[in-house]
Amino acid sequence: MNIQTTNRLTAAETALIEAYNDQLGDLPGDGEVFAVRDRLLDDLKTAGLPTRRVEAWHYTDFKNLLRLVPSDIGKGLVEALPPTVEGSPVLSVLQGKASEKVAVKGLTIGRYADSLISGTAAAGLEAIDKDDAIGRINASFVRDGYLIDFPDGTEFDAPLEVQFVHAGGQIHSRLPVTFGADVKATFIERHQAVEGAAALISSVSEVTIGKGSEITWIILQEQGSEDTHLGQLRIDLGADAKLRLFVINAGGKLVRQELYIKVTGEGADLTLRGINLLGGDTHTDVTMVLGHDVPHTGSTEIIRNVVFDRARGVFQGMIRVAPDAQKTDAKMACNTLLMSDDAEFSVKPELEIFADDVQCGHGATVADIDRNHLFYLMARGVPENKARAMLVNAFVAEIVEELEDEALVEALEGVISAWLEKHA
Repeated sequence: MNIQTTNRLTAAETALIEAYNDQLGDLPGDGEVFAVRDRLLDDLKTAGLPTRRVEAWHYTDFKNLLRLVPSDIGKGLVEALPPTVEGSPVLSVLQGKASEKVAVKGLTIGRYADSLISGTAAAGLEAIDKDDAIGRINASFVRDGYLIDFPDGTEFDAPLEVQFVHAGGQIHSRLPVTFGADVKATFIERHQAVEGAAALISSVSEVTIGKGSEITWIILQEQGSEDTHLGQLRIDLGADAKLRLFVINAGGKLVRQELYIKVTGEGADLTLRGINLLGGDTHTDVTMVLGHDVPHTGSTEIIRNVVFDRARGVFQGMIRVAPDAQKTDAKMACNTLLMSDDAEFSVKPELEIFADDVQCGHGATVADIDRNHLFYLMARGVPENKARAMLVNAFVAEIVEELEDEALVEALEGVISAWLEKHA
């Protein structure tokens, strides 16, 4: 006897389906794009959002945690923000819409909405796997973003910043970026809320890095206290390429940041640094899947977390070493400061190694501030709250200081200090 189970939709899942039906006539795309959109939404109707029973979402019960789904695309008026680093070129996606007139010397830039209308975006809308809830939601609702191409040999002295700024509603954007061979550049992907209603935001960035390129990619996420942020970064790292990836989460009510990284070229090297600043009654999940697919590649990942109040955090890090990926050198560490008895942080480091000549390892620590360090500062007249803030800032600042750009380091340290002033 076969037992068929049906998915009982939650209020949020029902709201997503209704929002899609309401927006259908206004979403950009040709017949092929809408065929993909419809199929992905049907998957949502059938399977629903993932629960704890799905291993990749075990620590983030998305079906029950997602409570708020705004019905509209957001009506707030927002303006571009000053660049993170003064003088840097800025591309803005304001309330989900990219600027129609953009130009950065040496780059090819297009609006993602145009690729939806022409149908060229259809193939890239497919979900990664059956558990890819973020990819399905984004592809169903995405309206705009940018397509950016860095030609071979491009060198940028100042960071290029793409801002996603909103004031509430549903915001779904996409950002395919291609770096050719021997490119040297710093790219800032900035997500920022301004005053407004709560929002549901999804963002998918697809990054291809060519042979010999040296790229620094920074994700700076500062959403509102009631916002849901669903971010996904897909990276293909080519031969002899070097990627420094920095992820800073300093906002959002419910946050899931996924990193899917494929090391597909020999001699490639990845450096990942993450900072999660969590406070209030929030939930932040950073999930990484890193595949070393070829020989002679390396990676190091260090994640630092600071958790206040009743906040809950998650880091899931999977490193997969393929059978042909001999001489892989991969190391991963996750360090957490719990600043409250009610704070929680779950760590799940994983290694799947199918090669026999590798050096791989992982580790995790969870602790409170060292009392001896705190006493040392207080004995010299530093108030306890300020002493705590100083120690926490030192815990995360050494990650940021690995960046070579002094102006960028100063800007990111300013973001961290401002957050700590509110919570420490």
